[in-house]
Amino acid sequence: MRQELWIDADDTLWENNVFFERTFDRFVELLNHPHLTPQQVRDQLDDIEHVNNKVHGYGSANFMRNLRLCLERLRDAPPSASEREVLDRMYADLVNHPMELIDGVEETLGYLASKHELLLCTKGNPAEQQAKIDRSGLARHFSHIRIVREKDADCYRSLASERGRGAERTWMIGNSPKSDVKPALEAGLGAVYVPHPHTWHLEHCHVPDAHPRLLVLERFSHLMNYF
Repeated sequence: MRQELWIDADDTLWENNVFFERTFDRFVELLNHPHLTPQQVRDQLDDIEHVNNKVHGYGSANFMRNLRLCLERLRDAPPSASEREVLDRMYADLVNHPMELIDGVEETLGYLASKHELLLCTKGNPAEQQAKIDRSGLARHFSHIRIVREKDADCYRSLASERGRGAERTWMIGNSPKSDVKPALEAGLGAVYVPHPHTWHLEHCHVPDAHPRLLVLERFSHLMNYF
């Protein structure tokens, strides 16, 4: 039976968070805090991100804004002119990082699109996400593309209502327990969890040990065995 498959983008179709992690490592070097460990710096950044992500959303620009605020908080002073230059270079490198498709994505999408209807569902800054979609060359596999501010149960319910498809024939596929798996199941959809070793730690949450609409796959290409 033909299904409607909603597919996440970052760290599901292409590498993404690893570039943010590398930027954070560069930030720790720049900060060069005399007492705090990298994890303690990360904890401070997490506090800032929990607040700012609700206001400004996600993406490279907001991440760099959060890093600047973190530096100011830990230094109790704004960055110097030379530090601003380094931060600007870090931002440019982050925005323009190479597009690295995850193994098996291209052929798997081609196979799935021949049998089912595919919808790309990603969250973040619209311009930045669209640029990544364009650079990936994958848009041709999708009948629809949606860039949303947040992926939660209400978002999925609204999208499902708009699409007019039955929940029993709709699946959300992605690497994030918090954004792809948990809210999709809450909205009555099926969910396919494809773990990624570099999933952003703020996207982790408990995944049910057993659920009739949950499928856990080791690789994206394994979708061809089930759909």
